[in-house]
Amino acid sequence: MADQDPSAPTRFMDLQDPRYAYMFGFLQADGHLARGRGQKGKLTAEINARDIHILREFQHLTPYYSSITERVRDTNFAEAHRSATWSVCSLEARTIVNELGIPYGKKSLDIRPPRTDFSRRDYLRGIIDADGSLGWTAQGFPFLALTSASTAIAAYLCHYGKKVTGTGRTTSRNTRDGVYNICYYKETAQQLASHFYYDGCLALAHKQANAESIQTWVRPADMRIAPPRRRWTEKEDRELLRLDDAATAALALDRTEQSCAMRLWRIRSGQVTVTRR
Repeated sequence: MADQDPSAPTRFMDLQDPRYAYMFGFLQADGHLARGRGQKGKLTAEINARDIHILREFQHLTPYYSSITERVRDTNFAEAHRSATWSVCSLEARTIVNELGIPYGKKSLDIRPPRTDFSRRDYLRGIIDADGSLGWTAQGFPFLALTSASTAIAAYLCHYGKKVTGTGRTTSRNTRDGVYNICYYKETAQQLASHFYYDGCLALAHKQANAESIQTWVRPADMRIAPPRRRWTEKEDRELLRLDDAATAALALDRTEQSCAMRLWRIRSGQVTVTRR
């Protein structure tokens, strides 16, 4: 019997397979599942043509007929933008991804991590490749970020990121467009990038290159490391309100006067709700 090709797909969308976990995360964030008449429909993913290599990987992993097409069009961001689209119409394929957690139609608010066993870092790398970014800030610091409208996805990245790096992040929608912006910087970004973008993984080539590039950053000797943020508790908020003075509260709560003044302002302006007892 001939040896099995190690690159050959396993069962379609077996999310314990790192390749399918990545593919599923990418499609959840940047794919589209559309219904047609009767049992017709289509699963598609349209991306910049420079990243067409990842669509060819999806085609290889899909044991159903699929196609890749290219087009050039003007967008709000660029003239003559060249994109590539991967499409599969198979009802069986669409049923599988739908049952795993890719809904038909608009989905950005509803997507969530799979409820079955899955390769976590590969799934999150797919999400980041589709809806995230990594590289260098304008100040020359490494960063890794995700923008998502899904509460479940944002919370899961924060939970997973803390397990990997020990650094916590809070999840709250920004007031301008109602999405979550989760950002990691410096050594924390390096840790996550190294964890997600390991050698031989399925990934967008330019993001894999960025993940490798930011590993070269070294903290300057005179740059201090900020201590972990201390979160405010309900008990502290109530005491702050009772004292109603930043300087007095700073002594009572072992915090800085600036921190107490800012927290008091946020409570008074309605940005923070305090339950009075």
